[in-house]
Order: sequence, then structure tokens, then C-alpha cells
Amino acid sequence: MTKLDLPAAGRSLSTLDYAVWPGWRLLMQDAGLGAPPILRRADLPGDLFARDQVRLTSTAFFDLWTAIEDEARFLDPSLPAPLRIAQVMTSDWFDPELFAALCSANLGCALERIAKYVRLIAPMTIKVERTSAEATVTIDFLDQTKPPPGVFLAFKLVFFVQLARLATRTHVKPQKIAWPSAPDAADNDAALYKDFFGIPLEEAPLATLIFGADDFDRPFLTQNHKIWMFFEPSLRQRLADLDRTASMVERVRSALLEALPAGDVSMRSVGKRLGVGTRTLQRRLQEEGTSFQLTLDAVRSSLAEHYLGKTMMSSAEIALLLGFEDANSFIRAFRGWTGTTPLAVRRSASQ
Repeated sequence: MTKLDLPAAGRSLSTLDYAVWPGWRLLMQDAGLGAPPILRRADLPGDLFARDQVRLTSTAFFDLWTAIEDEARFLDPSLPAPLRIAQVMTSDWFDPELFAALCSANLGCALERIAKYVRLIAPMTIKVERTSAEATVTIDFLDQTKPPPGVFLAFKLVFFVQLARLATRTHVKPQKIAWPSAPDAADNDAALYKDFFGIPLEEAPLATLIFGADDFDRPFLTQNHKIWMFFEPSLRQRLADLDRTASMVERVRSALLEALPAGDVSMRSVGKRLGVGTRTLQRRLQEEGTSFQLTLDAVRSSLAEHYLGKTMMSSAEIALLLGFEDANSFIRAFRGWTGTTPLAVRRSASQ
């Protein structure tokens, strides 16, 4: 019995699913990674990469990436899977994310497109913040029940940098690269990633890339506006279909993850983001057996435990990220959610 979980098997399309595209088969082959042993390691069907419109739960998808890393290490213990894949990543690898990006005018435009349509392939949010000198790109996840493995985070960051290099034919070097539990300087992987990115790795609560403004605006030689205009209506329709079939709880969680850092977490503001009134929002959540406050508490609690276990941020910093007015308000709320204190959770995690 495998862990494949498809809409056709009786479960509706979900914004918390991860897509697997047929193009993965070509990429695995080019990287010298045999699909059969990878799929056996992950306990997934042997023809997975040959299927159309496959979507996996977060558990199955992350198990797949862990299997990719394990198989890569089996073949060459010295080379992490993301760097192995980067060596063979080319513009003819037909992946929707790569295709949409390569048609763009520059890296900034590419990441805006990826951020807009990323939910078609994964329950992620990609945020871009710009100043006159640099652009910061961060990745977060809508499903906080299972943290993504480091290999997947590393791959996404490698993918963005390799995308810029492919499209500009320039050795673009980020100014900062970080993700949770990144290899430390004493690890051989850290040296390999440093060689690829051109800078040392750092650790951060969210997967983060910082590019210089010049690299962010550097023209893509692969830009193709006509092809993009041909395919974009289909992407917009698929995104609308996903929103229509997704549960209201999933949509609210997605909106909250985007709104929390700004502290704008009222039911009215979330309803406005989702295009529904507060009464409709309340009714839909009640029909799904929950409420707005319970959903907000669940998202905050999950994020808080992640920050406490994976980062050294203070309670005041976490409170700010979760939309609380001050650290005391956060500590009281955390005790109500978990029956314990942030300090106790941090001590337990360190032990």
C-alpha cells in the first residue's frame, strides 16, 4: 500500500497539496538519480513521475524529497541532492514554475509570477521586499503541521539562484543565503553550498535569499512575452479553480500567514483579502467545524512552536511576527494554547 493521495482517490483538490510534474522524470534521469529506487524509498507508486496532475500530501511529498536526498547520498556521499540537480538544470526542463519564470523580463518579475501562482504547485508563500539597494526573498508554508526537510528548502533556494544564472547567462551571486537548520561551517555540505552560492550559509527562521538590486533587475535573455500571454489565462483559471474547491479553513490560514507580520489579523481584513463578508466567513468556518479565532490561534501556536524550537528569536520578536502588541500578550496567549510557557518550550527543544 503506497502513500499516494490523489483527488481522484476521493479527496478534493486542496491548497495544502504538493504537485509532482512529469518533467521530474527527465530531471531525475539527467541527474543520474534512478526513479525506481527513489520511489521505493518513499513508498510511492513506481509510475508516479509518468502520471499527469499528481498531487501529494505534505507527508508524502517531503518523504519523496528525503528519498531523493538519500538516493543522491547513496550514489555520491559528498554531493547534496540540490547541488546534484542544479548541475543538470537547463531551460528545456519543462516545469511550469521554471517555464513561467524564464518567460519573465528579469528576476524580480520572475519571482512575482512564481509568488502569484506558487499555490498551484505547493502550499507556500513567497514574499519579496525591495529597497533601492537589494531585494529580500523569503519562503513560508501554509501547512505548519509538518516542517519541510532541509533538502527541499535548499533546493528551492538553489533553484532561484540557478534560474537567475540560466536566464541572464551571468554568474549571479546572492548577498545572503539562509534557511532553518542549514549546515554549519564545519559541515562539508556547507563548503559545497558556499562554492555554489559564492557566500557562506547562514541560519534563519525562514528560507531567505537577498539579491543586489542590479541582479534583481538584470534582463532575462529568455524573456518571451507572447508565450507568457498565451499561457497565463490557463494559470489564472487553475488558480481560481483551486480557490473555489479549497476549504475555507485553508484559505483563511493562507491569508493569515500573509497578514500576520503586518499585524492585520482582524476577521474583517481577512475576509476582505478573501473577497467574502464577515458573516459569510463565520458561517463557512462554522460549517467546517471551527471558527476564525480557533483558526487564528492554531496558526499562531504552530508558528510560535516553530520559532521557539528552530530559532533564537526573543519572545518580543516572535510576538511581533505573530501580530501581538507586546511580548506579555504573546506569553499569555501561548500559555492558553499549550498550557506551558515559551521559555519551557525553548528549554525542552534545546535539551
